[in-house]
Amino acid sequence: MNRKVRVRFAPSPTGLLHVGGVRTALFNYLFAKKHGGTFILRIEDTDQTRYVEGAEDYIMKSLEWCGINIDEGVKEGGKYAPYRQSERKNIYKKYALELVESGNAYYAFDTTEELDEMRERLEKSGSSVRQYNAVTRGEMKNSYTLSGEEVQKRIANKESYVIRFNIPVNEELIVHDIIRGDVKINTSELDDKVLFKSDGLPTYHLANIVDDRLMEISHVIRGEEWLPSLPLHVLLYRSLGWENLMPEFAHLSLILKPNGKGKLSKRDGDSLGFPVFPLQWEDPKTGEITKGFKEEGYLRDAFINMIALLGWNPGTDQEIFSVDELIQLFDLKRIGKAGAKFSPEKAKWYNQQYIKTMSNSELAEIFKPIIAEKNHSCTNEFIEKVAESVKERIVLINDFWAHASFFFETPKEYNPAVVKKNWKEDTVENLNKIKEIIENISESDFSTENTENLVKKYIEENQLNFGKILNPLRLVLTGTGGGPHLFDIVSMIGKEETLKRISKGISEI
Repeated sequence: MNRKVRVRFAPSPTGLLHVGGVRTALFNYLFAKKHGGTFILRIEDTDQTRYVEGAEDYIMKSLEWCGINIDEGVKEGGKYAPYRQSERKNIYKKYALELVESGNAYYAFDTTEELDEMRERLEKSGSSVRQYNAVTRGEMKNSYTLSGEEVQKRIANKESYVIRFNIPVNEELIVHDIIRGDVKINTSELDDKVLFKSDGLPTYHLANIVDDRLMEISHVIRGEEWLPSLPLHVLLYRSLGWENLMPEFAHLSLILKPNGKGKLSKRDGDSLGFPVFPLQWEDPKTGEITKGFKEEGYLRDAFINMIALLGWNPGTDQEIFSVDELIQLFDLKRIGKAGAKFSPEKAKWYNQQYIKTMSNSELAEIFKPIIAEKNHSCTNEFIEKVAESVKERIVLINDFWAHASFFFETPKEYNPAVVKKNWKEDTVENLNKIKEIIENISESDFSTENTENLVKKYIEENQLNFGKILNPLRLVLTGTGGGPHLFDIVSMIGKEETLKRISKGISEI
């Protein structure tokens, strides 16, 4: 690689950071770190009409939670500051005027109504042309149909105008994309896009190109929705004399709905019950709460691992990667052209794998706030034991309390289905006998092994069915069936609590 790698993630604060945006940021980040380069966050906020209050802060907090560290940006600063486009307004006009002077752009004074009339007229005539270009510009109010004197007079009178790019006529343009190869297009298929408006703000196209050049961006890695804009961007580089300084381009495929039909959206998450945004969001206007992966109980590293494999193939069957491994293996050429289906179940699977491999002490730190929220306090050692007991069963962090509440509090109710299946005529008699055995065990010897041995010895000597004794015992201790090893529960809640729960179950069931 001849150039120093400098990449940017350039979101617009017109909405939340979708999982697709996170993947774009991640791929830029991995590529930068792989090549010892720089990762830049640039906020493209020139579209003030769609600006969403709090969205910029949400984007930054989301990247922080994802562990995508910014080298240069709005908060971090850098030699190419400012990194918020609304603070760079004075930069863009110079380049717009330069394009006008070189004949690569022109002034247009058409009103919205006049543009609508043009499109309606073309449609009625049956013309295949529906856009502002070399065919139609001669019928409109612009530098081609107005004298230079008239143009300057209108500008001096502060008449509303735009600067449009002058698309070359009938040129076969070949642009290269790292993922998709050569993309061919005839310039006659393109329209004269607006680059600059009389309110002093550029459109995305001009601001994007100017900023990428001035910030010395080496690679533009972005979503495929920008692929149709690539020919225009290449032409802009050429028209500004920057063709040899143009970055390399890589357009990422879409993240698709779970059924593979169309782009994944918030509506899909709402209807199917899974998040599509990294963090929870409360709409400042409506108060509506939108789910986030973090708040739903996903671990950051599992989330990043899952996102990385949406469209990128490491070339092996390996599925679990640390961030360092992702950086080492990441290659733009291993990104697929086809869309990648988002699977809610696969996302949960990743999370479960990470929980299983975490140390008990790591999990204890995550579980502490949940326990505190339930107004319980206990030692780190106890929480670590609980973590060891339940981590094989937990899929999301938020599942913890459902699987572990009985370690901290006496069951308030009993699962009716489990009661119906396991509570028989002789259950009370059997539980009273188990209670008697437990009462006779000393506190100093109230271990998992000793308690289990004594209870099982009684069952075997009396030729009883293990399930007939142990299932009701689990029911009165936990309120349900299943769960960790029964005698680990007995040992952990202690003798006094075990006896209390047996008595409570006998009297209430």
